[in-house]
Order: sequence, then structure tokens, then C-alpha cells
Amino acid sequence: MDDVFDHADGAPEEERTFAALPPVRGGTFVRTWWGRAWLKALEDTALDGEQLKKGRKHARDGSVGAVTVRPGRITAVVRDRDGTGHRSDVLLQELAAEGWHRFLDMAVDSAGHIAALLDREMPPDLVEDAAAAGVELLPGIGDLEAECTCEAWDHCPHTAALCYQVARLLDQDPFVLLLMRGRGERRLLDELQGRSAARAASEHPEPVAAAEAAGVPAEEAFAARGILPPLPAPPPLPGAPGEPPSLETESGPTPGLDPAALEFLAADAAARAHRMLAEALAPGHDRQPVEPALTVTQDAVRLAATPAEPWIAARLASGTGRRRAELDLATRAWSLGGAPALKVLEEDVSPAPDVLARALTQLAEAWDDTDRPPLRQTGPARWTVVGADVQLRLGEDGRWWPYTKSRGRWTPSGPADPDPAAALVGVTAEPGQP
Repeated sequence: MDDVFDHADGAPEEERTFAALPPVRGGTFVRTWWGRAWLKALEDTALDGEQLKKGRKHARDGSVGAVTVRPGRITAVVRDRDGTGHRSDVLLQELAAEGWHRFLDMAVDSAGHIAALLDREMPPDLVEDAAAAGVELLPGIGDLEAECTCEAWDHCPHTAALCYQVARLLDQDPFVLLLMRGRGERRLLDELQGRSAARAASEHPEPVAAAEAAGVPAEEAFAARGILPPLPAPPPLPGAPGEPPSLETESGPTPGLDPAALEFLAADAAARAHRMLAEALAPGHDRQPVEPALTVTQDAVRLAATPAEPWIAARLASGTGRRRAELDLATRAWSLGGAPALKVLEEDVSPAPDVLARALTQLAEAWDDTDRPPLRQTGPARWTVVGADVQLRLGEDGRWWPYTKSRGRWTPSGPADPDPAAALVGVTAEPGQP
């Protein structure tokens, strides 16, 4: 460790300078989960993925000089290919004194946490317990702020290279992260030892006062109803759904995770959220019925009906136990009428008696006696045209769906219509006829 971690002469323990690391020849930058978490915070923060790629290359090429770490800041000189040096800083908020008190109390509660810190490890349960105590050790989205003499307003290749280099330092010693958060190694271990000794020596801990009941009496809340400010105006509708983030990262995906599939799902979620917000902001939305939740099978068909790469439909067909032709038929139904159309395709629907009675009356009155096509009932809610590969199916809502037979399969051939004659004419009219 001494050849990598060098204290600057005369520098306080709350500031450490680490010698420049050699170039990386193949492989990834990090091997520990906390090193990967650091890179994830960087990749989630940066707005320009191209700058990250350039920064990764700078770090791989050994263009990052000695790294100085102090509470709230890391600094290094990063050189461009032409030799121009730029002072780059990345800022991370320090923990307040109260946060450190909670962290130390949490750590002394577990001998395993103290042992891990002494072994220069940061296991997930230590970080999770700290988060439960209200102390976030690892940076989250937006926590890494960049400053560079190249005057970029976001992470530039120089600050990105510095962050990639720090990930390598964190791999070897997580105390680098704790120093950035505001505590040097020696001070932290001394405080842990002091608290552990005090706890062991204390035989009669002071009782903890019972917390006061939270909340507001109901009568007070009711009395204040007339003086509460109005709700803020709803947010404006964005012009389009947001773009999903690129998941091409230096740290690589978690085993078993498919980044391409996750990007597709993220784009779909953004599109659905945009549509739902548009509906919520539309006049009369509060009077619209709530759409029932989709089953897993229905949602797979919905996803397959979304324009996408062919491999997505193949994955969905395999995952739902369908042949590709069956999924194509289901997506055609979905494109014509969503979940109700899919149900008419895949189930022998049995409408309520009153719905069926109205539909039969409609069917009888739809044509004159001389024009009525010969129909034969072939199911509880299915009527087939005698001598033709044409069929009408009745949905649970009383609408009629036209079907034609193609290659031995009944295929939905158009949208539903409340009028059975109109639904049938659409698939039986001669070419060029209305």
C-alpha cells in the first residue's frame, strides 16, 4: 500500500496525496462493489456520455497526476494529449457532525462493522445500516460536482478522468471515501475506539425519554381547512417523453442483467408516463373510468406491439411460452383495441345476458331480410358467415369485432363497431366499394 498511498510531508491527516497511478492495460477500473457504486454516481450525474468516454481514456492512458483528497474535495492535474494540464476538482458534500455521530453509534453496535473498517472494507450491510441511520456514505445521483480550469459547465473529460482514477483508489482503501465525507482514518478509528470503550464501561445507560406523540389533533386540522393555501398549478406537459440513459458503463452490468432490455423498458416507462400525464392534465380526466391493471401476459403483448428491434418480440414470445406467429396475432389484436381486443381473440367471451340480448336484437335489425348475410352461431358470442371465411365476435362491452380466416387462423381484421353490419361490411365489401 505504501507505494500507492503517500502522505504529503507535513500535511494534516485530513488531507492525503496519492501518487499518480500507472496506465490501465485492459480490464476494468474497479473490482469492488463500492468502487462500482462510485462510478455509477459519476455516470448517472454526467449529462454528456461522450465526455465520460474521453475521461475514461485519459484515466486509462495515465494522464491523471497525483490525487489530493481532503474533506469535500478531490483535486488533480489532468493532461490532454498535447501535454496541456488542467486543474480538476470534484466536490462531494461533507457529512455534518450529527451525521458522523449517527454513523459512529451505528458502527459500534456491530463488531462486524468495526472489523470491516479495520480490514479496509466497506461491505453492503455497513452502507445499508448507515443509510438506515440517515447517513449516506456513497454518492448518489447529482452528488459529484465538477470544477475544471477548462471551464466546462458539466463534467468534462478531465473531471471524469479524475473520478475514474479515484475509483481505483477506493478499490484499495474505502477510507478515501470517508475522508472525502469529512473524517480521516486516524480520527475515525480513535473515535470508534473511544465510543466502544465508553459503551463497555457503562453499566447503567441513561433511559431514553419516550418520544412525544407526532401528528396534529383532528379538530385542529379541520379548523384550519379554510386558511390553507391553494394547491399549486399542475406541471406543464413536456413536449415528448424523456430519453432513457445509456447503460454502457465502464463498470459493466450486474450478472444476469441485460442493459439493452433495460433501456427498452426504461423508454417504454417514459412513454407511458408521458401519456398518463397528458391524460391526467386533460379536462374531465377525473370523470374517466380507471383502466384495469394489465396481467403479465397482456403487458408482454403490449410491449411486443411497441415498434422495436425484432429480438425484443422474440424474447417476449419465449418468455410467455408463445410461438412467434401466436404473438404476432396477439399484437395485431392489441393494435386494434388493446386489452378488450386481446380478450376477444384469446377467450370465448360470454357477455352478460342483457348485453347479449341487446346485441341479438341489433343483429336482427341490422339488415333488411333480403340483404342479411347467412350467419351461423359458432360460440357464445361468435357468428360466422355461412360459405365465407368471415366472422363477427361480440365483446363484453357490446361492440362487434370483425374477423377473417387466414392460413387456418381466425385473425382480427378491423376495429370494433357498435353496429354489427358496419363491422361486417368493412371485411366483406368488394375492392373499391365503400
